[in-house]
Amino acid sequence: MDFELSETAAAVQKGMRELCADFGTDYWSRCDAEDRWPEELWTELGRGGWLGLAVPEEFGGGGLGLLELAVAMEELAASGAGTAGAFLYLLTPGFGGVTVTRHGTDQQKRDLLPGIAAGTTQTCFALTEPDAGSNALAISTTARRDGDDLVLRGQKIWISGVQRADWMLVVCRTTPAAEASGRTSGFSVLLVDVREAEAAGTLQYTPIHKAGNRIVKSNQVHFDDVRVPADRVLGEIDAGFAVLWDILNPERVLAAAGGVGTAELALRLAVGYAREREVFGRPIGANQGLAFPLARVKAQTELARLMTHKAAWLYDQGRPSGDEANIAKLTAAGAAWDAADRAYQTYGGMAFSEEYPIARLHRDARIAKNIPVAEELVLAHIATQGLGLPRSY
Repeated sequence: MDFELSETAAAVQKGMRELCADFGTDYWSRCDAEDRWPEELWTELGRGGWLGLAVPEEFGGGGLGLLELAVAMEELAASGAGTAGAFLYLLTPGFGGVTVTRHGTDQQKRDLLPGIAAGTTQTCFALTEPDAGSNALAISTTARRDGDDLVLRGQKIWISGVQRADWMLVVCRTTPAAEASGRTSGFSVLLVDVREAEAAGTLQYTPIHKAGNRIVKSNQVHFDDVRVPADRVLGEIDAGFAVLWDILNPERVLAAAGGVGTAELALRLAVGYAREREVFGRPIGANQGLAFPLARVKAQTELARLMTHKAAWLYDQGRPSGDEANIAKLTAAGAAWDAADRAYQTYGGMAFSEEYPIARLHRDARIAKNIPVAEELVLAHIATQGLGLPRSY
């Protein structure tokens, strides 16, 4: 076994760290306070090819894998963005770049990948529904065949990045559940031209006021007979669940990478403060009541990083990675939350001041325990798939 990053992954790590050095915690806190997309950073990511790391070279990308994308995600989150950076970076390089590269037709790749690599095309992903949160099998958004088109109708919720997206990957039913050949049959993943549907008045979205992660807006989305050409199906019609899992596992790996980076950031801030802040004549970091919890967070973070890298490596090798992706997501989300919480405790009352980024990191990190999948469902997956225990649902 070799635990060293490859030369390519190490170069990605170094390059992203250098780029993000100009966009630290103060920058991200300003974007959060102003409730705005980090345009300046996004421009630099596109200019430097960071949005197309996983896009094949023939389409202008870097031709790299999920591991390199995860390493880049870690560095972005650790630079000052925290969980917000994970949301931002997942939308286009992850949902768009990875999925279209893996499952797109030649024409779909030509239509989307060059723009993704150049930073001129953005994507988002629509799965969750008001009455079908974690139970993807229960989604009710449908697409019926009408000549050469599919007509999409239904609604989605908590869809992030619609405001910026040119294309939306939408999971829907193309065969009613009662007529499908199995529980996971009858689903398809469609590529929806967001601006075209918006101009036609068939796609509307409403932003959701959120407690955190304000840099990337989340929305409720309504599809009112959106016409989608049949050649915009990703993968095969009615066989979209295979594509869906190939979206969800990389999503969990990249979310885990964001969690690792967030934990690294919160830990760095907490340790720096614990070294400098003196109470009762000595640095507060000398007190085991503060030092030991921070040491435990360090251990959690390193373990989460190892599993995240392993899951990404397995995916790149074309090997089963579902168990590892779930374990990585579980451990990294826990590390990020614990690190942010311990940073809050270390800063004491000053954590409540927006002079410091601690409160932002704290509220943003909490949501990672619920999305992209609740930790209870991750534990259910590990129990049934990893331990062979009977299902409870």
